Amino acid sequence: MLDRSATEDQIARLRLIRSDNIGPITYFQLLARFGSASAALEAVPDLAARGGGRSPKLATRSAVELEMERVEKLGARYLFRGQGLYPALLAQLENAPPALIVQGHLSLLEKPAVAIVGARNASAAACRFARGLARDITLAGPAIVSGLARGIDTAAHDGSLEHGTIAVIAGGIDICYPPENADRQNAIAGQGLLIAEQPPGIEPRARHFPYRNRIIAGLAQALVVVEAAPKSGSLITARYAAEFGRDVMAVPGSPLDPRAQGCNQLIREGATLVQNAEDVLEGLRPFDLRPFAQTKLGYSTPDLSADATEEGRRLVSDLLSPTAVTVDELIRQSGLAPAIVLTILLELELGGRLERHAGGRASLIV
Repeated sequence: MLDRSATEDQIARLRLIRSDNIGPITYFQLLARFGSASAALEAVPDLAARGGGRSPKLATRSAVELEMERVEKLGARYLFRGQGLYPALLAQLENAPPALIVQGHLSLLEKPAVAIVGARNASAAACRFARGLARDITLAGPAIVSGLARGIDTAAHDGSLEHGTIAVIAGGIDICYPPENADRQNAIAGQGLLIAEQPPGIEPRARHFPYRNRIIAGLAQALVVVEAAPKSGSLITARYAAEFGRDVMAVPGSPLDPRAQGCNQLIREGATLVQNAEDVLEGLRPFDLRPFAQTKLGYSTPDLSADATEEGRRLVSDLLSPTAVTVDELIRQSGLAPAIVLTILLELELGGRLERHAGGRASLIV
């Protein structure tokens, strides 16, 4: 049976999170407009109809309670954004996960963190360097964040396991991927901290890895890339880190090794060159940990109580296309109040007609 310490509000929040067409930005805009997850759930069908689509399939109470029971049996717990121990730096992001599932030592979230990422097919020398770098950084106090992938991620976790490692995984917290890291994942759950955004039982898919990467970048004050080919997932994580205002650092490599091209390019573009732990530690700077309710959460904080007119809906819909555009640009070109534009985008997403993108952009689904 589900522990009764799980409040009705948490159940309603999780129902909203697990419902179709409700991403992080829409989730928080719904809470901002209706004041509670329960009220938002009741309002979703009408909002979706205004957006010209069918009502999204809402997660049932029974399905959510089964998920919560499974999390409890695994020895894990939920962290809801804006409540309790949710990581402060991550909470500042406009698309931060509304809820995390965590297992292990939550005290690690109170430490400053450095992310280390890199190639899955990394060289032996790069893995050795990443392992030593992670160990030396944790000996100085910060925790290490990585994605538990093959190569550099694995080396970073191995080097930091004893003094503070945080692994963010793409699938459910009970799914070990890659399979050869099963023992390592269990060790991290016992000695470090394991974090998942997906529900238990979800196998990682390609679409999940960018979501995982944004969490890695969001948790850390700085991100170090150790070997990365151009257009790799590690460079996507570095781009997230730059967008989030984090310090991006890179380890240089031979121009003859394709695995070093991504790092060398980052350095050319202004990333800090890293040769040892001292280079990383010198670059760490204090962050302004403002209360999450006061931060700019992708325009989720303005008053969203105003209703849009049909003329306004047509205007915004005409401005949208399959090419992503910033919300700021939609507000500028439409001439409508920000709250009205945000309401229309909310309706369109709930109706399954809008897709959100990084950087506060949106596109029309055709």
